[in-house]
Amino acid sequence: MLNNKSAIVTGSTSGIGLGIARALAEQGANVMLNGFGDRAAIDDLAATLAAAHGVKVLYSDADMSRPGEIEAMVREAEAAFGAVDILVNNAGIQHTARVEDFPPEKWEQIMAINLSSNFYTIRAALPGMQRRDWGRIVNIASVHGQVASSNKAAYVAAKHGVIGLTKTVALENARSNITCNAICPGWVLTPLVQKQIDDLAAREGISADAAQARLLGEKQPSQAFATPEQIAAAVLFLCSDGAQQMRGAALTIDGGWTAQ
Repeated sequence: MLNNKSAIVTGSTSGIGLGIARALAEQGANVMLNGFGDRAAIDDLAATLAAAHGVKVLYSDADMSRPGEIEAMVREAEAAFGAVDILVNNAGIQHTARVEDFPPEKWEQIMAINLSSNFYTIRAALPGMQRRDWGRIVNIASVHGQVASSNKAAYVAAKHGVIGLTKTVALENARSNITCNAICPGWVLTPLVQKQIDDLAAREGISADAAQARLLGEKQPSQAFATPEQIAAAVLFLCSDGAQQMRGAALTIDGGWTAQ
């Protein structure tokens, strides 16, 4: 479906982002991976994806809190692939604390990585998409872009901002073949969520299984995690011709969280 297309997926060395990168490569897209991790392991991952699907797979260690590095990543992908047709903004971090206890440096870091990085990647990639009159921008927001939870002020604020940015970009490009949409996952079992489970278990003195059940029970009526593969399937749909008139949407994959 995506032969001759090229993509950047931020935060794609593990979790949801890696699931999305794999799905795009499987559909024939060249992919630039981005994120942190062991460089040798990431190089092996890139080589495996490239060999398995006959596509180019590159890696950028650009720090999503640094606009200059974001710009350089987009330019590197354009030079290597000839274009950036698909942009998936997935990079994100988390910190939990009450507002009065929230460290200002954590607020700034979460805003930079979870919100501002989306602006800078889109700003860099859009002109090329506009010249070619084709592009797909998918921002991985969160159910917390639609509803709030205690102790997550920065994350909730940033993800609400991602949905607003998504709508604005969609409107500004509404008469083109460039779409911009968001996906709002609920609980997905990723390293980020696993850390929350582990923290809850340690804080409450309960087992990891009990902490996981409590996490799901509080919010997600399905009582099951979504998977990176399910999020990736939604990204592929948004890249397809069937989603041509989806503009500024925020798709929930949340096990009923926001239906309550």
